[in-house]
Amino acid sequence: MACTRRQFLGGSAAAVVAGTMARSTVFGANERVNIALIGCGHRGRVVTAGMIQNGARLTHLCDLHPDRLEATWDSLSREQEERPAFVNDMDEVFASDEVDAVVVATPDHWHALPSIRAVQAGKDVFVEKPHSHSIHESQKMVEAAEKHGRFIDVGTQNRSAEYAMKTRDLIHEGAVGEIPMVKVYGRALLASPFHLGEPSDPPEGFDWNKWLGRVPTEWPYYQRLFNHGWHNIWEFNAAGQAIDGVHQLDMALMLMGDPGLPKSVRSIAGQYLQPDDDSEVPDFESVSWEFDDFIMTFETVGAREYMRMQPIPVPFWPMNATRIELFGSDQFMYAGRHARGVRMFNREGEEVERLEGNPGPTGYGCWDHFASFLNCVRTREKPTADISLAHASNVMIHMANIAHRLGNIMLHYDAETGQFDNDEANAMIRPPEREEFAVPDEV
Repeated sequence: MACTRRQFLGGSAAAVVAGTMARSTVFGANERVNIALIGCGHRGRVVTAGMIQNGARLTHLCDLHPDRLEATWDSLSREQEERPAFVNDMDEVFASDEVDAVVVATPDHWHALPSIRAVQAGKDVFVEKPHSHSIHESQKMVEAAEKHGRFIDVGTQNRSAEYAMKTRDLIHEGAVGEIPMVKVYGRALLASPFHLGEPSDPPEGFDWNKWLGRVPTEWPYYQRLFNHGWHNIWEFNAAGQAIDGVHQLDMALMLMGDPGLPKSVRSIAGQYLQPDDDSEVPDFESVSWEFDDFIMTFETVGAREYMRMQPIPVPFWPMNATRIELFGSDQFMYAGRHARGVRMFNREGEEVERLEGNPGPTGYGCWDHFASFLNCVRTREKPTADISLAHASNVMIHMANIAHRLGNIMLHYDAETGQFDNDEANAMIRPPEREEFAVPDEV
């Protein structure tokens, strides 16, 4: 049997039963939440602007690059008159009694450690996806949040979208029947050639060694590596071509009732579009995960210009590069991430259900997610994308990457022990790292 109503209810209940978390600060219903931003790139600005628009007060901007501090404030000053403190050491954020919550929007390899240190300091965290660089880091983030009574909310905002919740409820009510197969599609972000260029001296005042963080290789400074090129290198990139696809992968798990972790993974991937550039990350991939009662697949299909994320709704679903397909025993469903709605068809191919998403003022459903995070800080309700839920989609991405990097192989995984049936794969659960910047065993 595949994803029965009882199994769905059991998985959903387990995610909710944890209840609320204690906190020494007691907020009034409309009291402002003080936030700090660590990582002042484009995404950090978008998230922080959305938080301010939902009533938060920005107290600190933190980044190793001094130019980014000024550029970020130039953008955010449109949302808030009061100038925040500028710091380049995150310890100042963690030590501040003024800060209630921290937004972590650094590159992938710097997601886990600030998140863990923030909850250790009594702060709640909103961290961008993918939230960890390894399976080990993700597990330690789950442990740290639980141990310190704080929460880590992940930027997989589909979980806060009303249409996604309604879709989950439709499936839970048996609208499509049992679901033995779920297909997830991803938009390729690395379809253009990548070349590192020539190394140079880092900008004045920029601590390149600290930016490298956990990465064991002594990389010289490359401007293109720093300016988003890190997505192409495994030591920095946590998700491979699922950088963007983790959104719909996580949404697919949500729709299936958060069934936990799969028991095996098969991965086929390679650099077929740009085989001679400097990127290490595949530009096309096909992955399948086996659960007890269903199979989930992920394919990168967005490298062609005719595969679209927009407009909303996508007029022709097979060309929606970020869709989910659910093959029910009774009916078939398309689900589109980020407000792209839902279509359900009966056995005769007739459309029987349609839900439209609302992008919101900040685009693609983010608005509800930002508002939800701030509400959770005030009320101590568990976030919709709590780290305990987001852990599964994150681990699945790492499983796929490991299987690819070991030669496009199949791996079995034991969720109870957190181990593969392959010694080389197990060594990659916690890849090599510099001790000074490593996530510790005890969190």
